[in-house]
Amino acid sequence: MALSRLEKAQVWLFKAVTGLFVMIVQFLLRSPAASRKKLPPVTNPLLLVPATQLAKKIRRKEVSSVEVVQSYIDRIQEVNPFLNAVVKDRFSAALQEAAQVDKLIEEETGGEEVLEDRLPLLGVPLSVKESFALQGMPFTTGVMSRRGVVASVDAPLVALLKRAGAIPLGVTNTSELCMWLESHNHLYGITKNSYDLERIPGGSSGGEGSIIGGAGAVIGVGSDIGGSIRLPCFFNGIFGHKTTPGVVSCENQYPPTSGRQEEYLSSGPMCRYAEDLLPMLKIMAGPNADKLSLNTKVDLKKLRFFTIPHDGGSVYTYPVSKELVDIQKKVVERLEIDFGVKVQQVSLPGLRYGFQIWDKYMVLPDEQGKPPLPFAELMGEPGRPAWPLWELLKRMVGKSDHTMAAIMLGLLEGSSWSKTSSFIIQQKEKLQKEVEELLGTDGVFLYPTHPRVAPKHHHPLLRPFDFAYTGVLNILGLPVTQCPLGLGKEGLPLGVQVVGGKLQDHLTLAVAVYLEKAFGGWRDPGAN
Repeated sequence: MALSRLEKAQVWLFKAVTGLFVMIVQFLLRSPAASRKKLPPVTNPLLLVPATQLAKKIRRKEVSSVEVVQSYIDRIQEVNPFLNAVVKDRFSAALQEAAQVDKLIEEETGGEEVLEDRLPLLGVPLSVKESFALQGMPFTTGVMSRRGVVASVDAPLVALLKRAGAIPLGVTNTSELCMWLESHNHLYGITKNSYDLERIPGGSSGGEGSIIGGAGAVIGVGSDIGGSIRLPCFFNGIFGHKTTPGVVSCENQYPPTSGRQEEYLSSGPMCRYAEDLLPMLKIMAGPNADKLSLNTKVDLKKLRFFTIPHDGGSVYTYPVSKELVDIQKKVVERLEIDFGVKVQQVSLPGLRYGFQIWDKYMVLPDEQGKPPLPFAELMGEPGRPAWPLWELLKRMVGKSDHTMAAIMLGLLEGSSWSKTSSFIIQQKEKLQKEVEELLGTDGVFLYPTHPRVAPKHHHPLLRPFDFAYTGVLNILGLPVTQCPLGLGKEGLPLGVQVVGGKLQDHLTLAVAVYLEKAFGGWRDPGAN
């Protein structure tokens, strides 16, 4: 079904208006030349060890938890002035907790195996997205009116990681209200990409992507309702996993879900090394881990592989760049050579409606007919709802507490493309059926994460719908692992999404471990 003239005019007008805004914002927020420096290279070898291996070294007393935690504190202090990724630290408390870990190990009489079983991440530092409740830490999601809100409890997944022995070092920046590709808000400022400080780290888990990519953390946690784990992982050259919805708790994060959004939101691990994904997911899933076959050994030779190089030509998204098309082809070639499989290129026509599908389903009411909370209401919480048009006028003279992205989302909230459409619902249901038939319980497909590598700051305002490559997979409820694939011609990370059937998370995680070996995984941004 082709777009009507009115819909085409809306898309054109939106792109034109946001293009003007982005030029104004770029002029106002332009950075001095000095900010274009690269990060310092990693010099401490402890920063180059996967979390599971660090835990093993700590248990065996090859290194103390205090040494490991201090090494990451030093690295954060070295790179965070460039990145603005960690917005509040708890270094003193973390060192005290590390000392307690070392004392526990000295006094343990049950042996290493007992510690590994009970505390698999004992003594390992962890970063936490600020939208998750971490007791005693800010809990604002970048909203100025929530300044001063401090978490009184831990979100369940944070509590599970702490119970497994992980030590939080602090909380990291997000986009305002976790609803944009760029991690920027007026409470904490703008976060930068670990490979190029003039580019975005992605959003909404951009602080996590930036600090992990910059080797200031080895593992972290993110949430994803439209690509908020996968885009920061892609742009910062690390691994991330969007779990099958409902497996990992999404409680005690802000903003809360409403309408049917709980069906599309996933929380999951973000890390530099693929081997840490599965152990983290086991911990984060808690009692729901039994829903997944995480202990099942995966024989990649027995999987059915598919590749989908683009969305079929949506009017809302830009074409996938040649270097991303080429790297996905290289993955196909390696799979066929290494495993003797045939990777079939397929086309799913419904993907071209990816943005419309995400947009429509995000505003559907719940089973009781209650619609989602208005975005303008969240912008003003805990006070009165914001008036986006007034905020736009204030923004033009530099007086608004809200980012341009949040204001535009507020303005667009009542637009025609945010209304339900029987055609789009039919397309989603057809696409859902096709995907489930394609994948079954033994299939995975490769799909671009974004049409291009990390954009420059504020440029997503010019291309606001490109997140559809990730967003549509949230609505389909599929597990997805984001995998880095080396660096492109500009020295920026390349990558691909590996998508599996519902509850088949173990398949995509196994492919991630293979791709790390085949393509080298994370690269030190300071060494490139």
